[in-house]
Amino acid sequence: DFFKKLVAEIGMKQPPSGIAHTVSEAVAVANEIGYPVLVRPSFVLGGRGMAIVYKEKYLVKYVEEAVRAGEGKPILIDKFLEDAIELDVDCISDGEMTVVGAILEHVEPAGCHSGDSASVTPPQMLSPETIEQCRAYAHEFAKRLHVCGLMNLQLAVTKAEGEETIWMIEVNPRASRTIPFVSKAIGVPLAGYAARCMAGE
Repeated sequence: DFFKKLVAEIGMKQPPSGIAHTVSEAVAVANEIGYPVLVRPSFVLGGRGMAIVYKEKYLVKYVEEAVRAGEGKPILIDKFLEDAIELDVDCISDGEMTVVGAILEHVEPAGCHSGDSASVTPPQMLSPETIEQCRAYAHEFAKRLHVCGLMNLQLAVTKAEGEETIWMIEVNPRASRTIPFVSKAIGVPLAGYAARCMAGE
């Protein structure tokens, strides 16, 4: 709820979402959001247990299993953006100044987990204006979340009638698995610089 409010304050779009603890709650959220939905248990890493669901009967089956496996933790339900380009934005901040290391564009459409996807930098399918807006969002989130060290943004971009719309998926105020690859690609040791920032430089 805190993050939803922050995204709205910054003026960014976010796919409609909800939280469920039971099958009936999940069905109600999905009906309100509209199918397809992205369903995942909370507090898991690496996209484990994530599913894209197109019909209620599959949602019921998935949530029944997730409730058993989740030990009382909530299930997150988001509107799934079809035909979207997914981005990883990796940056470093010393608490005052933020620098974007790279913007990675996933080769596969959104929905393939970032740990399973191929990526390219710089982005090939986006306008310079969209890339610049992604940079501006990175600076704003780092400032508002008081980041000192590394931060990763996961964004999606949809195109309709020639216009690109940026959607917030999530922000991780930590290193992403992409950091070693990004550092090699740009020739800058981001993790080392982040550690120095965290130590006060």
